[in-house]
Amino acid sequence: MIELNLELAKKTICNFIKEDIHKYGLKGGVLGLSGGLDSSIVAVLASSVLGSENVLGLILPYRKSSSESKEHALLLADKFGIRTREFDISEMADGYHEEMNKIRLGNLLARLRMSIVFDQSQKHGYMVLGTSNKTEFLIGYTTWYGDSAAGMYPIGDLYKTQVRALAKYVGVPDEIISKSPSADLWQGQTDEGEIGITYQKMDEILFQLFDRRMSKEEIIQKGCDRETVDRLLQMVKRTQFKRIMPPICKLSGRTIGLDFEYIREW
Repeated sequence: MIELNLELAKKTICNFIKEDIHKYGLKGGVLGLSGGLDSSIVAVLASSVLGSENVLGLILPYRKSSSESKEHALLLADKFGIRTREFDISEMADGYHEEMNKIRLGNLLARLRMSIVFDQSQKHGYMVLGTSNKTEFLIGYTTWYGDSAAGMYPIGDLYKTQVRALAKYVGVPDEIISKSPSADLWQGQTDEGEIGITYQKMDEILFQLFDRRMSKEEIIQKGCDRETVDRLLQMVKRTQFKRIMPPICKLSGRTIGLDFEYIREW
């Protein structure tokens, strides 16, 4: 595992959540509670600093979703006293009469879910808590304007293996920590199965590439497979558009995103 001071990480993330939400005059946080590792750790940390009564976990199943996802979401909510609401998105998704492959359906479900999270955010005056981690951000393993849409990203600078370690540290149930990570986009889907590389290997390579700023050849000389390193680099480069604001065609003297730039709290 990439070295991480777990107590310091916990305190830093909790302070980040509290300060960012309160400076905008919001009352709490809302997130999609999938029963997976990432949403679980965000929900736990948010409830510890905001109070469980100020965190709302949304359970958003599709008719083909795994029953285990809902069971684990409720298991976590019960252990930490987190409020939940359930909205079945099957009719919403099936009402879109269009032939779709698994990838398109998965993207549709992710965007429908996030549209509900944002609506509940407006209803309750809550911040949308993103649950994407650093590994997913770097390789682009997120749905653009789906699970990658949020008001803040508490674990966005933690690799997946670090998230797992922190989840164990704060008491996320073992059933959630030990299961294979999955976006539950179709029956039997797992992240590592779809990507074809384990999170342990991905994190090891990505950490050396982007945190330690090692060259590709240096990493390969340390024993990493060239094909795997090349593939990860291509995934990062190919999905750069997901990590930046969409470009605006410049026509005026000051253009948003180019030369009309201010800090977020301006």
